[in-house]
Amino acid sequence: MENSRYPKFTFTWIGGLVLLAGLFAGTMITSFFNVFWMFTFKENLQYRDWFFMLSNAAGFLTAIAFFDFFVVRRTTGKKLNFNFSPTNFYTYLLIFPMMTGMMFIAEFIAAQIPTTGPFFGKYYEFFTQLMEQLTDDPIVMVITAVICAPIFEEIIFRGIIQKGLINKGVEPWKAIVIASVIFGLVHANPWQFVGAVLLGCVLGLVYHKTQSLLLPMLLHGFNNLCSTLLITYTKNESFADAFKVSEWVILAVGIVLFSLFYYLFAVKNKVHYKEI
Repeated sequence: MENSRYPKFTFTWIGGLVLLAGLFAGTMITSFFNVFWMFTFKENLQYRDWFFMLSNAAGFLTAIAFFDFFVVRRTTGKKLNFNFSPTNFYTYLLIFPMMTGMMFIAEFIAAQIPTTGPFFGKYYEFFTQLMEQLTDDPIVMVITAVICAPIFEEIIFRGIIQKGLINKGVEPWKAIVIASVIFGLVHANPWQFVGAVLLGCVLGLVYHKTQSLLLPMLLHGFNNLCSTLLITYTKNESFADAFKVSEWVILAVGIVLFSLFYYLFAVKNKVHYKEI
């Protein structure tokens, strides 16, 4: 590993603060640019869908850049670098059905969280209104959710946090769970938290086994694409409603898919690559 082009950095609470500082810096830069634009051209860019997309990208990019400059280069002497190599086709045939199964399971569990009542009702209404205000442009939605988010989020949560914890000596399964819980928390609502944690565990497992960030990025993009299509064409993010079946059917199919392909991927074939 000493001669590897991939730096063996570690992730600590300091690294977390550096990521937050970078995210804050990127957000402030776009905010200042918007203020400048308002004074110059009398237009608020926050109402522009493309500006929302660029603001997200700026926040993620500066967070990654901050971690690279202030942590990775100062502790390893190398720049941040990841393995994005593809793997054999058979592996793809195992991980996508496994991911689909967990998506079904996550939907069922998230559906059990109340959306009415004195607390959950108001929170769910606020969250729903917030999501509706993000963008009405399907092209911007696809670019943001299906392309940008999987790339940036997998670099941060799997490539930096999970990998950095494992490099620090944390057991892989614990690092996967920790990174997934943080991934869930940043979604800031209980309904997406459940799905993000469960799906994050699958993404983390795939990354740990294959050592390639390309695969969790593709799986993440696949999940977000399914959600985007459901929202666009059914106005609902539910597979059960889209397929006109019971939530219990979705759960049963999810358990079968996930169990079978998890066994084939992680147990029977013992897929595990190494960064070189």
